[in-house]
Amino acid sequence: MIKENLHKILEVLPSTVKLVVVSKFRPIEQLVEVHETGQRDFAENRVQELFDKYKKLPKDILWHMIGHLQSNKVKYIAPFIHLIHSLDSIELADEINKQAIKNGRTIRVLLQFHVAKEESKFGFNPEDSQNIARQVSSFSNIEVSGIMGMATLTDDNNLIRKEFEQLKTIFDALKNTVGKDNPAFDTLSMGMSSDFKIAAEAGSNLVRIGSLVFE
Repeated sequence: MIKENLHKILEVLPSTVKLVVVSKFRPIEQLVEVHETGQRDFAENRVQELFDKYKKLPKDILWHMIGHLQSNKVKYIAPFIHLIHSLDSIELADEINKQAIKNGRTIRVLLQFHVAKEESKFGFNPEDSQNIARQVSSFSNIEVSGIMGMATLTDDNNLIRKEFEQLKTIFDALKNTVGKDNPAFDTLSMGMSSDFKIAAEAGSNLVRIGSLVFE
């Protein structure tokens, strides 16, 4: 079923939108099956699970960290992480930069912005986007590759669309400022299993899908 589910998703996903498979809570056997289809981008939201799966799975997998990241956990993923989607504080940026230097790497990050109605979600204030982007871009071993955000968990598609459009506006504005000197600023990560079609219509070029792959 996994192969068929991936095929169905890719059929409706525009070719300009990258699929990242959210592998959290899934057994290694299922992830091997996903890998065998040619999928290489996987995402986790917990450092320990990400680290354990990295050790057990093929090394050509590109690992994405999409959950809230604590500064004291950065050291575990710094040697190999492909992209951190959830940079939500300058303190975290400082630690990522320190660990990147220790590992002789430049670590790619997305700035997470809070646009949803739920207070429980993390992210920078959209009003501070330009200042935040400039500050994070000043770190020597961090590459700001774009932004990430999550819409409110609701059946109100109009609200979801409005929030995704807000994220797209932030992305476009930053692309015209910090992105002028940084061609790597190219990723707008928004959209999950429940709302990825709306996200793609609103301009997302990376979606994070889990349950639809494994159901």
